[in-house]
Amino acid sequence: MRQVLAASELFGGLPPEHLDAIERIVVIKQCGRGASIFFEGDPGTGFYMVITGRVKIFKTSLSGKEQILHIFGAGEPFGEVPVFHGHPFPANAMALEKTSLIFFPRKDFVDLVHTIPSLVMNMLAVLSMRLRRFVTQIENLSLKEVPARLAGYLLYLAEEQENDKRVELQISKGQLASLLGTIPETLSRIFAKMSEEGLISVDGKVISLLDLKGLEQKE
Repeated sequence: MRQVLAASELFGGLPPEHLDAIERIVVIKQCGRGASIFFEGDPGTGFYMVITGRVKIFKTSLSGKEQILHIFGAGEPFGEVPVFHGHPFPANAMALEKTSLIFFPRKDFVDLVHTIPSLVMNMLAVLSMRLRRFVTQIENLSLKEVPARLAGYLLYLAEEQENDKRVELQISKGQLASLLGTIPETLSRIFAKMSEEGLISVDGKVISLLDLKGLEQKE
């Protein structure tokens, strides 16, 4: 757990004594694949950080349609906004696989912030980055067609995985379709068309990026 805390953007750079203080207030939670972590409307009693595994944040319409908002992996915090405004969670969280989590109780964490002021700046940096992600996602969903969304996501993965030759999908294609605001059948057709155009080649979850400039133009 200490390694995850020290390597995270939220707690990175803090001295050992501050990390000790953080470790004293946290609770480790284990979730099986498909387990709900919280539901939209649940009280925001604290926030989480992923140790191992992956968590999807999503909303569901009245008709049952699911829209994935984000998927978090090791070292990433989620559900932190309610810690500061005290409102319920605005979306649902579910483990995509066997997942270990660090839970930060709201009251204990807020008390800790008063003794470690640098936490405020770290939290602001994380929330600012999160806001930029959501602004980009909203722009993509509202202004771009699905091929452009997919091209943008593949380029995002290339940057995140530090590999401009090939990327590996960490989620199923069905979940990727939900993240991009489309349906699996449409996504499959777009993958096929991009392959025909020589932009990518698909081998299961491994996507070779054959023409980065072409993907950038499509974006």
